[in-house]
Amino acid sequence: MELQEGALVLGIDVGTSSVKAVLVEPVSREVQHSHSRDTRAGLQGESGAQGKEQDVHQIIRALNDCLTALPRDRLRKVSRIGVSGQMHGVLFWRTNQGCQWINSENLRVFEPREVSRLVTWEDGRCTTDFLSSLPPPQSHLNVASGFGCATIFWYLKNRPDFLQQYDAAGTIQDYVVSMLCGLQKPLMSVQNAASWGYFHTRTKTWNMDILQEWGFPVPLLPTVLDAGSIAGKTSYDWCGIPQGAEVGVALGDFQCSVYSTLSESTDAVLNISTSAQLTYSMPEGFQPEDHPSPAEAVTYFPYFKDRYLAVAASLNGGNVFAAFVTMLAQWTAELDLETSDSNIYSRVISAALSVNDTHLSICPTLFGERHSPESRASVSDLTSADLSLGHVARALCRGIIENLHSMLPSQRLKESGIKRIIGSGSALARNAALKQEVERLFPFPIVYGKDVDSAVGAAMVMVDQ
Repeated sequence: MELQEGALVLGIDVGTSSVKAVLVEPVSREVQHSHSRDTRAGLQGESGAQGKEQDVHQIIRALNDCLTALPRDRLRKVSRIGVSGQMHGVLFWRTNQGCQWINSENLRVFEPREVSRLVTWEDGRCTTDFLSSLPPPQSHLNVASGFGCATIFWYLKNRPDFLQQYDAAGTIQDYVVSMLCGLQKPLMSVQNAASWGYFHTRTKTWNMDILQEWGFPVPLLPTVLDAGSIAGKTSYDWCGIPQGAEVGVALGDFQCSVYSTLSESTDAVLNISTSAQLTYSMPEGFQPEDHPSPAEAVTYFPYFKDRYLAVAASLNGGNVFAAFVTMLAQWTAELDLETSDSNIYSRVISAALSVNDTHLSICPTLFGERHSPESRASVSDLTSADLSLGHVARALCRGIIENLHSMLPSQRLKESGIKRIIGSGSALARNAALKQEVERLFPFPIVYGKDVDSAVGAAMVMVDQ
């Protein structure tokens, strides 16, 4: 269906720590309005310290609040909705009972009902031993902790009674699309399916034979569509958006952030937010090998129109810097000194900028890496001359960038024809010391993009649909 004159496209991103909504005018492709909300949805994982879970009620409350903050007269013009969100994670719900629609401040919104917690991509309950006990996937992507199918296998082994409560599953963005459209069975894009594991991107099918043989509850698996497909239409007015607006099948936040940015085939995109990614688009017709080496740091994510992105996806980005700030905040509290995390954050960056170089070396893999899950963070070459906050902060920024560079070196980028790097992400935008380290290590022009985010990308995909 063609977009009518005057219609707007809504882009939504349900991220790890916040949700964002943008209204895009399709002809000019310009963002007219945007709003974001922190979800504050983190929970103590049921599986102990390694569990990373989020409260779905908090996420949807933030999403509804985000929408209602946009101009109501503009929301009435929305005829198409693109949704992206954090990949790999999984939540469960009961068909026809996943949400209830209520009136709130004279607007219709939905709130979760029979749903589980969201087990996120950061979840660490699937140990190396557990993963090695699973069947090898028929896929070019290895399976890691935090991947939907691995988490379901974990529940199957450790809490089979839990799975019996639900008959539907998906990522958080798949859940949103299912609730908006009143779907009887969840739909999932190739992008999100690949992020769950046990999915063959060339045939666009789940590894049904393997999964069934191992007793996997395959009825939970969503039906898969190409990225950019329409999943359905809104079954109710939502926050002032008319009933009947087209909704795209949910997309991966990473692919959407790249879509909002990548304009030339000779560009690479460096994104540092909670985690960190360096990526570029592979040539048309490229197909990854079916059985990659488990230690290979570069993986190939399905993009759009059967193309792939070469991706160095590090689990260690802004979250490492945030953990450092949290540690300092705890130390100052133990010393009975009062200050805010935001104050510490800005002072740490200032301290890093006051030091041009350091002999101190920090390996920042605090959260391991998917290709090396047993990796740990470490500090080396420490001398009395490198004990200042500035030296430590500079070494930490350098370590984050050097770790990413070790996964996808400059030479490999050059051999792939890359001529420019586009920098994006909240952690990179906030931290000038990180930018300096990027410019020191990568011998390319670095361009820091504007409107580089997944919500914009999700809207653009629906504009181009």
